[in-house]
Amino acid sequence: MPLHRRLPKRGFRNPFRKEYAIVNVRDLNRFPSGSVVDVQALREAGLVKGAYDGVKVLGDGDLKVSLTVKAHKFSRTAAEKIEAAGGTVEILS
Repeated sequence: MPLHRRLPKRGFRNPFRKEYAIVNVRDLNRFPSGSVVDVQALREAGLVKGAYDGVKVLGDGDLKVSLTVKAHKFSRTAAEKIEAAGGTVEILS
């Protein structure tokens, strides 16, 4: 029996898949009110480390300050919480 038939087969990994860095809404409270939070600001704050294709903001937690958040993707709850706190959401291309 050839070796390639004896070894177990292990799934598939899409080489074109995009990896997003995850940031929760509760982590954005460290920025001062009225500031613009973009990918560079998230890297400087230590919330995004490593090489990723973009940043996705998830809606876990509460936001207490109004911010202008610029990211590649937002969950529906994250966008609602940011706008409810008086901030704005901008999607990067």
